[in-house]
Amino acid sequence: MKIETSLTPAEFNAIANADLRETACVVLDILRATSTFVTALHHGAKEIIAVREIPEAVVFRQERSNILLAGEREGVKINAAQSGGIDFDLGNSPREFTREKIQGRTIVSTTTNGTRALRACSEAKVVLVASLLNLTATADFLQQNDFAEVLLVCAGTGQKAALEDILAAGALAEVLALRGLGQIPLPDATEIVRRTYWQAQKEFSAIFDNSENARRLRAIPELQKDVAFCRQRDVFNLVAVMGIDGVIRKL
Repeated sequence: MKIETSLTPAEFNAIANADLRETACVVLDILRATSTFVTALHHGAKEIIAVREIPEAVVFRQERSNILLAGEREGVKINAAQSGGIDFDLGNSPREFTREKIQGRTIVSTTTNGTRALRACSEAKVVLVASLLNLTATADFLQQNDFAEVLLVCAGTGQKAALEDILAAGALAEVLALRGLGQIPLPDATEIVRRTYWQAQKEFSAIFDNSENARRLRAIPELQKDVAFCRQRDVFNLVAVMGIDGVIRKL
């Protein structure tokens, strides 16, 4: 298994134009899109449709009035001024996606980076929606299917790398390497995330909480608790997969 890693959103276009027919892409947007999608599926959402832009989400609502709209810009739930008249039902906090609100529902979501990262990978052999919350389940799936090529896609923040995504990618690379699945020597970018994770292990919570995105969320009172929620490891034993149509479902 060859494990490549994409570190920043600047690589999204290259990913979208690459030949991914034999590649399993693993998308990681820890704070918060992929953590939120995994949580939503665990709490009974029927499916999540990932779209790049706000107008795409609005079109879904116009065509299917019973869907839930979710998403954020600058970390905050999308409002009517941003969408052209519709307040979104949900933001991008995993703690909003309770069973009472979403069980059996279809959710259309657009986020600043996470949904863009997912859609950049849409031509891959398989696209996995991964987080620390379902890290081991994701690793198990990769091992069971013995993919020749794996691409860990860090969603980042803006056009920059995000420390929390690098830590999660490193944790996943470490699990796979310890199982003898990573082709040694690892590619440089994968070695970078793995070694970053190694160095952070003893103070993982403190380092995670001091990442740029974590500091930003902790400065918003109603979102502070998202940081601790999203850094939990292996809370959910589920694998989330996105189809070529952008629909994310639980296997």
